[in-house]
Amino acid sequence: MRAAILTVSDRCAAGQLEDRAGSALREALASRGAEVVATAVVRDEREDIRTELVRWSDELAVDVVLTTGGTGLGPRDVTPEATESVLERKAPGIAEAMRMRSLETVQTAMLSRGTAGMRGRTLIINLPGSPKGAQECFEVVWAVLEHAVDMMAGKGH
Repeated sequence: MRAAILTVSDRCAAGQLEDRAGSALREALASRGAEVVATAVVRDEREDIRTELVRWSDELAVDVVLTTGGTGLGPRDVTPEATESVLERKAPGIAEAMRMRSLETVQTAMLSRGTAGMRGRTLIINLPGSPKGAQECFEVVWAVLEHAVDMMAGKGH
Protein backbone atom coordinates (compact mmCIF):
# COMPACT_ATOMS: atom_id res chain seq x y z
CA MET A 1 0.00 0.00 0.00
CA ARG A 2 1.34 3.41 -1.01
CA ALA A 3 0.31 6.23 1.31
CA ALA A 4 0.75 9.96 1.81
CA ILE A 5 0.26 12.07 4.94
CA LEU A 6 -0.90 15.68 4.90
CA THR A 7 -0.68 17.68 8.11
CA VAL A 8 -2.94 20.73 8.12
CA SER A 9 -1.76 23.23 10.71
CA ASP A 10 -0.89 26.91 10.59
CA ARG A 11 1.52 26.53 13.51
CA CYS A 12 3.29 23.46 12.12
CA ALA A 13 3.57 25.07 8.69
CA ALA A 14 5.15 28.16 10.29
CA GLY A 15 7.64 26.01 12.23
CA GLN A 16 6.13 27.02 15.58
CA LEU A 17 5.00 23.51 16.48
CA GLU A 18 6.38 20.04 15.81
CA ASP A 19 4.24 17.81 13.57
CA ARG A 20 3.71 15.01 16.07
CA ALA A 21 0.45 13.72 14.54
CA GLY A 22 1.98 13.32 11.08
CA SER A 23 4.99 11.53 12.61
CA ALA A 24 2.71 9.18 14.56
CA LEU A 25 0.80 8.29 11.38
CA ARG A 26 4.03 7.72 9.47
CA GLU A 27 5.22 5.28 12.15
CA ALA A 28 1.85 3.51 12.27
CA LEU A 29 1.80 3.00 8.50
CA ALA A 30 5.43 1.89 8.30
CA SER A 31 4.99 -0.59 11.14
CA ARG A 32 2.28 -2.29 9.09
CA GLY A 33 4.33 -2.47 5.90
CA ALA A 34 2.79 0.50 4.08
CA GLU A 35 5.11 2.68 2.01
CA VAL A 36 4.82 6.38 2.84
CA VAL A 37 5.72 8.04 -0.46
CA ALA A 38 4.86 11.65 0.39
CA THR A 39 4.35 13.91 3.38
CA ALA A 40 3.67 17.62 3.64
CA VAL A 41 2.63 20.25 6.12
CA VAL A 42 0.31 22.99 4.87
CA ARG A 43 -1.53 25.96 6.34
CA ASP A 44 -5.23 25.81 7.11
CA GLU A 45 -6.06 27.10 3.62
CA ARG A 46 -8.45 25.32 1.28
CA GLU A 47 -6.32 25.78 -1.82
CA ASP A 48 -3.15 24.53 -0.11
CA ILE A 49 -4.99 21.40 1.04
CA ARG A 50 -6.67 20.86 -2.33
CA THR A 51 -3.37 21.19 -4.21
CA GLU A 52 -1.71 18.36 -2.29
CA LEU A 53 -4.75 16.08 -2.36
CA VAL A 54 -5.12 16.45 -6.12
CA ARG A 55 -1.40 16.05 -6.81
CA TRP A 56 -1.05 12.95 -4.66
CA SER A 57 -4.21 11.36 -6.07
CA ASP A 58 -3.77 12.26 -9.72
CA GLU A 59 -0.01 12.42 -10.22
CA LEU A 60 1.46 10.11 -7.57
CA ALA A 61 -1.56 7.76 -7.65
CA VAL A 62 -1.16 6.84 -3.99
CA ASP A 63 -3.61 4.33 -2.57
CA VAL A 64 -4.38 6.31 0.59
CA VAL A 65 -4.02 9.90 1.75
CA LEU A 66 -4.37 10.49 5.46
CA THR A 67 -4.85 14.08 6.55
CA THR A 68 -4.43 15.22 10.12
CA GLY A 69 -5.77 18.49 11.49
CA GLY A 70 -8.32 21.11 10.56
CA THR A 71 -11.43 19.01 11.24
CA GLY A 72 -12.88 20.88 14.21
CA LEU A 73 -15.21 23.84 14.60
CA GLY A 74 -12.55 26.54 14.57
CA PRO A 75 -12.84 29.36 12.03
CA ARG A 76 -9.73 28.12 10.16
CA ASP A 77 -10.68 24.41 10.24
CA VAL A 78 -11.39 23.83 6.55
CA THR A 79 -9.95 20.37 5.88
CA PRO A 80 -13.34 18.66 5.38
CA GLU A 81 -14.51 21.33 2.91
CA ALA A 82 -11.24 21.20 0.97
CA THR A 83 -11.39 17.41 0.91
CA GLU A 84 -15.00 17.24 -0.21
CA SER A 85 -14.22 19.63 -3.07
CA VAL A 86 -11.85 17.05 -4.61
CA LEU A 87 -13.76 13.85 -3.85
CA GLU A 88 -15.59 11.99 -6.59
CA ARG A 89 -17.40 9.66 -4.18
CA LYS A 90 -17.87 9.84 -0.42
CA ALA A 91 -17.33 7.01 2.04
CA PRO A 92 -19.28 8.29 5.06
CA GLY A 93 -19.02 5.07 7.07
CA ILE A 94 -15.30 5.63 7.62
CA ALA A 95 -15.75 9.00 9.34
CA GLU A 96 -18.78 7.71 11.23
CA ALA A 97 -16.80 4.75 12.59
CA MET A 98 -13.95 6.99 13.72
CA ARG A 99 -16.33 9.33 15.55
CA MET A 100 -18.20 6.44 17.18
CA ARG A 101 -14.99 4.88 18.49
CA SER A 102 -13.58 8.22 19.63
CA LEU A 103 -16.79 9.01 21.51
CA GLU A 104 -16.04 6.05 23.76
CA THR A 105 -13.11 7.99 25.23
CA VAL A 106 -13.76 11.69 24.66
CA GLN A 107 -17.05 13.55 24.31
CA THR A 108 -15.58 16.26 22.09
CA ALA A 109 -15.23 13.65 19.33
CA MET A 110 -18.75 14.57 18.27
CA LEU A 111 -17.36 17.95 17.19
CA SER A 112 -15.09 16.38 14.57
CA ARG A 113 -16.19 17.10 11.02
CA GLY A 114 -13.72 14.79 9.29
CA THR A 115 -14.81 13.16 6.06
CA ALA A 116 -13.60 10.39 3.77
CA GLY A 117 -13.99 9.38 0.16
CA MET A 118 -12.40 8.57 -3.14
CA ARG A 119 -10.71 10.50 -5.87
CA GLY A 120 -9.94 8.08 -8.66
CA ARG A 121 -8.33 5.07 -6.96
CA THR A 122 -7.14 7.07 -3.96
CA LEU A 123 -8.92 6.91 -0.63
CA ILE A 124 -8.68 10.19 1.30
CA ILE A 125 -9.41 10.16 5.03
CA ASN A 126 -9.46 13.13 7.42
CA LEU A 127 -8.11 12.35 10.89
CA PRO A 128 -8.00 14.60 13.96
CA GLY A 129 -5.02 16.88 14.53
CA SER A 130 -3.96 15.62 17.95
CA PRO A 131 -1.37 12.83 17.88
CA LYS A 132 -3.53 10.66 20.17
CA GLY A 133 -6.70 11.29 18.18
CA ALA A 134 -4.98 10.69 14.85
CA GLN A 135 -3.48 7.43 16.06
CA GLU A 136 -6.73 6.17 17.62
CA CYS A 137 -8.69 6.94 14.46
CA PHE A 138 -6.00 5.33 12.32
CA GLU A 139 -6.45 2.13 14.33
CA VAL A 140 -10.17 2.20 13.50
CA VAL A 141 -9.64 2.54 9.75
CA TRP A 142 -6.63 0.23 9.45
CA ALA A 143 -8.92 -2.76 9.98
CA VAL A 144 -10.53 -2.13 6.59
CA LEU A 145 -7.92 -0.09 4.73
CA GLU A 146 -6.36 -2.91 2.71
CA HIS A 147 -9.78 -4.25 1.75
CA ALA A 148 -10.90 -0.76 0.69
CA VAL A 149 -7.80 -0.31 -1.49
CA ASP A 150 -8.39 -3.69 -3.11
CA MET A 151 -12.04 -2.83 -3.81
CA MET A 152 -11.12 0.52 -5.38
CA ALA A 153 -8.66 -1.33 -7.62
CA GLY A 154 -11.51 -3.52 -8.87
CA LYS A 155 -10.56 -6.67 -6.96
CA GLY A 156 -14.11 -7.16 -5.72
CA HIS A 157 -15.72 -7.50 -2.31
